Amino acid sequence: MDSHWNGTFSCFDRVVKTAMCSRTIVEISDVRIGGSEFVVMAGPCSVENERQIMETAELVRNAGAKVLRGGAYKPRSSPYAFQGLGHDALKLLKKASNATGLAIVTEVMSELDVDLVAEYADIMQVGARSMDNYALLEAVGRCGRPVLLKRGLCAKVEDLLRSAQIIAENGNPDIILCERGIRTFETATRNTFDVAAVAVLNAV
Repeated sequence: MDSHWNGTFSCFDRVVKTAMCSRTIVEISDVRIGGSEFVVMAGPCSVENERQIMETAELVRNAGAKVLRGGAYKPRSSPYAFQGLGHDALKLLKKASNATGLAIVTEVMSELDVDLVAEYADIMQVGARSMDNYALLEAVGRCGRPVLLKRGLCAKVEDLLRSAQIIAENGNPDIILCERGIRTFETATRNTFDVAAVAVLNAV
């Protein structure tokens, strides 16, 4: 632990840097996330139909991305908005993966769906609204798949690390931390991207 932080994050011993492990490298087939290569994950917010996801997957691969992102279950703010195709979307993501060779990252919202999503996804995404769902964090910790953990809308860096610690405590050290923007006094944009948090997380 960097002495600059005076032990602030030392209680999260499974997710901060140590003398034995200075950096986490998450490996998915030939993709190494966290290494020297800049890995791009791209794709639609939600999977809407077969044509959309197949064409997008081709574009994403041709642009140089390594991971296809697409939502099967979408916790949108409005109850009247499209909430995703569920299991059917997972099948379409797998078809796109088989056709392009791209790895798949998609969100899981409930601990009850972890086993199902893990059958199709290479990376399990825990969304910002689910960062404090401890039953879900424990379940993805046991699922045998890397986890992409998004920072909650009102979460401190410490809160994000606490959630990561729960995943690691349940047996999964392959955690990718994602800064997706937080709520601030600013109203011109939906969320404020806290770029300083990226530097902090990189240091710890």
